[in-house]
Amino acid sequence: MKTVAIVTDSTAYIPESMLTEYEITMVPLSVIFDNESYLEEKEIQADDFFEKVKKENILPKTSQPSIGSFVETYETLARTHDEIITITLSSGISGTYQSANSAGDMIEGADVYVFDSEISCMMQGFYVLEAARMAQDGFGSKEILSRLQKIKSQGTNAYFLVDDLSHLHRGGRLNAAQLVVGSLLQIKPVLTFEDKQIVPYEKIRTRKKALNKIMTLFDEAARGGDLINATLIYSTNKDEAESLKAELEEKYTNVNIILSYFGPVIATHLGEGALGLGWYRV
Repeated sequence: MKTVAIVTDSTAYIPESMLTEYEITMVPLSVIFDNESYLEEKEIQADDFFEKVKKENILPKTSQPSIGSFVETYETLARTHDEIITITLSSGISGTYQSANSAGDMIEGADVYVFDSEISCMMQGFYVLEAARMAQDGFGSKEILSRLQKIKSQGTNAYFLVDDLSHLHRGGRLNAAQLVVGSLLQIKPVLTFEDKQIVPYEKIRTRKKALNKIMTLFDEAARGGDLINATLIYSTNKDEAESLKAELEEKYTNVNIILSYFGPVIATHLGEGALGLGWYRV
């Protein structure tokens, strides 16, 4: 029987305890303040990141893992595994997928497969956890990748709102026209992933109405009674996310909700106060 190693990047934001429990290897992205580079989830955590942004009053840059980081990871895993599956954040917002693929072509001793989640954060994490559980149960890469593709084809949903559009603009994830219109009208757009990119789903004037829109979209999916895995994702507003989680758990008995967070790399583009809700049918 072939043994399968599961690799992901840091933007899945899977807690250290779960990485250990499910034997998942994490390759970190970086945030760069001036000339200082920090590996997220290893050298800088979300709380430290927001404190540093506020203290230094600068927006850092972000950087994908080098091909060399993936090569080193694969070579280590190839000593004990026959196959390696790497699950990355969307190739539409980062070159991490391409780096992981290039590294896979450079090693021997194990077959490397790279899966583009086409999304990020804990929605990416759901793919990773599903793959890791299957690997521990003895499934091979063919079965695991087939399952991941099935989840993707059935549809993963993620909607989020931000308080400040300038972060997305400066990070190249929002064009100038969208920024100007949004700022002038004080719009709090509901954002989503479409064709691997972050795009506005609907332009809404207030944060409360934007959040209500996201909750309505979730209700349409959950009220049918299907089993759903969901995640509430916060940046600096953990109390708000915890309150919403409790509200949803009381309302829907068919929903399993994980509380997660926007770590330094993704938070660079979303800023403080961002909130996300994502889900898929099990």
